[in-house]
Amino acid sequence: MKDLYLVAITAMIFIVIFQIAKASEYVSVLKGEEKSRKQNNKINAFLMIAFLILGFIGAWYCNELYFGKTLFPQGSASVEGEKIDEMLYITTAVTGLVFIITQTLLFWFAYKYQEQDGKKAFYFPHNNKLELIWTTVPAIFLTVLVVFGLKFWFRITADAPKEAIVVEITGHQFAWDMRYPGVDNKLGKKNYKLYNKPSGNTLAVDFADPDSHDDLHTTEMHLPVGKPVKLVINAQDVIHDVGLSHFRLKMDAVPGIPTTMWFTPKYTTEEMKKRTGNPNFVYEISCDQMCGKGHFSMRGVIVVETEEQYNKWLSEQKPEYLTLHPEKDPSKAKENQATTDTTAKQQVVAQMIKP
Repeated sequence: MKDLYLVAITAMIFIVIFQIAKASEYVSVLKGEEKSRKQNNKINAFLMIAFLILGFIGAWYCNELYFGKTLFPQGSASVEGEKIDEMLYITTAVTGLVFIITQTLLFWFAYKYQEQDGKKAFYFPHNNKLELIWTTVPAIFLTVLVVFGLKFWFRITADAPKEAIVVEITGHQFAWDMRYPGVDNKLGKKNYKLYNKPSGNTLAVDFADPDSHDDLHTTEMHLPVGKPVKLVINAQDVIHDVGLSHFRLKMDAVPGIPTTMWFTPKYTTEEMKKRTGNPNFVYEISCDQMCGKGHFSMRGVIVVETEEQYNKWLSEQKPEYLTLHPEKDPSKAKENQATTDTTAKQQVVAQMIKP
């Protein structure tokens, strides 16, 4: 209802302005063109100041109304994302200050230098000093902001710490799949020719490579809190984009060209539920690149947990190689051997009691 009132008030303001403009046209007919023009100039000059004040009030009100609904109050959920937040705050402060100064001057000049009797406009076609100032100053500020951005970008795309956990994430229309290395901490090779959909080897893993035999294939990403994580990012069809808004990170997923980035989670999912006051909170993986008609539904889930919980979850996962080749599963072999032994014993017993 409050928003409806605001819309109604805004509409009424525009109606009043329109009526004033129409009235000024009728006045021009009665008073003559010269007097009408001067009157219109005074009205327009006053409206410029009114728009300036109302515009600043509106910007402040929108910030008060919607800032709490953004991700800023929650803080970055990754250590590296803190610098991204810092950069965004600096950029907002600099550009906001420039906005306030330029808009104030723009509207104030329109009011101050309105047409008045006895005043004559000063005209100059060129001013080297002025052009040097308005070109050099913005260039310096923008260069500093770009340097800050590149510094943070090079950090998250540089080599991850040696102790970092490696997780491969692959995007396809319209879902994400994850692959974890097994106990050898090595991801097996992939070969696109081995791709098999909708079932089977959907990640095109080359199981001729022994390193792939203990790799884990999951549809949900689990990460331990406080430990660096390196993402190896792939795409199977079109360009996607791994968007991790809570961690302040994103990276394109390009077919045939693996990309990487790394970060360190700060808060577990349970801790974020308390920070946000949302018992249903989950870390999301969004696709930030338009990738087709199902783009809106391309959503993944990240579970950040303690190291003990993470290790327990890992131990419960079954290597994809054994899922696709159950005959290679040692536990299945033992079950089959036990079944065979039981059958043999039953046959012996049957022979013994046979009359």
